[in-house]
Amino acid sequence: MEWLGPYLPSLMFVALAVFLFSGFPVAFVLGGIGLGFGFIAYWVDPWLFDLAQFGALPSRIFGAIAENLILTAIPMFIFMGTMLERSGVARDLLNCLQVLLRRVPGGLALAVTLMGTILAATTGIIGASVVMMSLLALPVMIQRGYAPSLASGTIAASGTLGILIPPSIMLVIMADLLSRSVGNLFVAAVIPGFMLSGMYVIYIVIVTMLKPQLAPKLPAELGPQSAGAYVLMLARSFLPPVFLIVCVLGSILGGFATPTEAAGVGAAGSVILALVNLVVLPALKVPEFHFEGEANAALDDHATGRGLGADLVHFWGVVKDVVLRTGLTNAMLFGIFVGATLFSYMFRALGGEAQVDNFIEHLGLGAWGLLFMLMLIVFVLGFFLDWIEITLIVLPVFAPVIAGLDFGDHVARTEVTYWFAILLAVNLQTSFLTPPFGFALFYMKAVAPPEIKIQQIYRGIIPFVLIQLVAVALVILFPELALWLPRTLLD
Repeated sequence: MEWLGPYLPSLMFVALAVFLFSGFPVAFVLGGIGLGFGFIAYWVDPWLFDLAQFGALPSRIFGAIAENLILTAIPMFIFMGTMLERSGVARDLLNCLQVLLRRVPGGLALAVTLMGTILAATTGIIGASVVMMSLLALPVMIQRGYAPSLASGTIAASGTLGILIPPSIMLVIMADLLSRSVGNLFVAAVIPGFMLSGMYVIYIVIVTMLKPQLAPKLPAELGPQSAGAYVLMLARSFLPPVFLIVCVLGSILGGFATPTEAAGVGAAGSVILALVNLVVLPALKVPEFHFEGEANAALDDHATGRGLGADLVHFWGVVKDVVLRTGLTNAMLFGIFVGATLFSYMFRALGGEAQVDNFIEHLGLGAWGLLFMLMLIVFVLGFFLDWIEITLIVLPVFAPVIAGLDFGDHVARTEVTYWFAILLAVNLQTSFLTPPFGFALFYMKAVAPPEIKIQQIYRGIIPFVLIQLVAVALVILFPELALWLPRTLLD
């Protein structure tokens, strides 16, 4: 069986492709394949892999994951986003944006897009963003006469901005895998992230101007009718979350705090906003503005007038629920980290990196050919895998190769890694939207009204996937979109 030894790294990816569709948790699949192929390699040829090498795994996992200070930002960003969702701060913000944009063509769709952008700038929890906006906005958009495809496509695309716009959990993971500065990667993603959001806005404005029937205007009488009530709505629903974003992103971009420190500021700030929203404002009997409809009444679990004691009890219940959700999400992510570490360790131990280098050298594609091939591979993988699996599988294998590529005067050798990371991040946006396993589409369908069909959701996301591919092309053609800001701020 010694002839099988050179093929084991390739067979690891074959096994991964098979078992990812088995229904087992991804963490168990990655870790199980890594451990399983270790025993297979020992059985095939004891000289190929010694079982004593398994002894290096605990220290490798502990040093790379448990002791990794970069990764400590992840649970705090998760906590911040979950707290904003559960406390109603995000809901109030969406209601406010709807009022501010009611006179603009496609105003409600634009409000959803801006809401997704603001949520992305507070946390990168895609599932929570898509589900929350689907519950809040989708029934109202349909009630207002919006085309189901435009409504569902806007929500799905806007909800996925959180993996690109900093502070993004994905960028934290990429920085760790690439051994690069998280802050620098955050800065590099600012322009591409907000550019992509702006492209969504431009598309919605153009399509609703050309086809007004797709997005009827909101009634002019929607929202506060007096200047005082208008100012109160802005002070209550718009300024606090925007101020939190400024604190988190501003402290990172200004160099006042590391991403981990900024995550702590954001987590603490979200608790303060939740306390104000759930306890202080009800005690002061400050009025709220809501979408009309039963869907929103069901979401309004912090109505005023219950008394200070009851509000404090409710606030404490929200905190406990947020901590539980954060713990579960964090456990899932770090479980995948452990499994991916086992997989990549075994892949390297069996000579997988050398095989990849030989394969790429044999293809003779050159720097540009290899870049386009990797972008195509990531796009195709997005039809079947989630971003975290793609990131943890692709980056450890191809990052050393990319770092050594020479793109001439187009991109400096020292900046290639940052440029490639942003390209990969923009490309991975599509993994949430492309069928058959677009996770954002499943999140939405699970909570969408019965009249929304999956075919309408599929049609709705096509323009936004094309916009994402255009964004990838723009960053390839104009690398300064990703490199100018970090170069300017750092210099």
